[in-house]
Amino acid sequence: MKEGSITAASNKLNLASSTVSSQLSKLEDHLGAKLFNRVGRNLEPTDMGHLVFRYAGEIFSLGREMMDSLHGHPGEGPIALKVGIVDVVPKLVARKLLEPAGKLSKKIRLICHEGKDDSLLAELALHNLDVVLTDTPLRSSLSIKAYNHLLGECGVSFFGVESLAKTLKNNFPQSLDGAPILLPMPMSSLRGMLDQWFERLEIHPAITGEFDDNALLKVFGQAGEGVFMAPTVIEKEVEQQYQVQIIGRTNEIREKFYAISVERIIRHPAVVAISEAAQQKLFFDF
Repeated sequence: MKEGSITAASNKLNLASSTVSSQLSKLEDHLGAKLFNRVGRNLEPTDMGHLVFRYAGEIFSLGREMMDSLHGHPGEGPIALKVGIVDVVPKLVARKLLEPAGKLSKKIRLICHEGKDDSLLAELALHNLDVVLTDTPLRSSLSIKAYNHLLGECGVSFFGVESLAKTLKNNFPQSLDGAPILLPMPMSSLRGMLDQWFERLEIHPAITGEFDDNALLKVFGQAGEGVFMAPTVIEKEVEQQYQVQIIGRTNEIREKFYAISVERIIRHPAVVAISEAAQQKLFFDF
């Protein structure tokens, strides 16, 4: 896969091209799947090829660790955890979700990629990521074979600087009617739930800003530009980091967080730790 063609691979291995080609055909027959597609004079791996290459790399890595251990030099290298974090997931939530991975007895090297869900899920399908953390389950319209693992859910807390909090705490949530508010963009799942909640309660806040960057929204909230919200599970951290006060809470709006993987049963030890801690501790009381 690294060399791009059978000829180049044969030269590196010091083997005849026919030998490498024959072995590749036998491997494909044994696996019952095509590993490469020919593009001109080069070979490009299929999705199955990417998967096999990934596992082959892990097998060779384990083999080296075994030999090191047999010769009295146990491997000390960390296990890589490649995580995709959808940009709408609050940074503080992502940090709390990933925290258990750093507490494992085996060292973990965390590799985080933030972006839109479509691009991250595409990388997951190519096995360039171990897991994607998101606030929405995998859509059936996407032709990606992956599985949703619900990590947990919680209500929403509303925050504001001291001057806003003093006037809005009483009679919450009706106090939000006409109050300045900062909201996520309309296409986000949280915005949809907020709009429905406001409509149901006949509350009409004054929207002073809309953001697709969750962190930027909170910075404007910290500056006193309006009320903003965050998952209740991180309300203490939000208060401390942004120096704001809690105006009120609601459990009628539920934010959910998922780990999406290509495996039905999670096997990566760090992802297992993240999932178990989220379900048993982080979201247990919410």
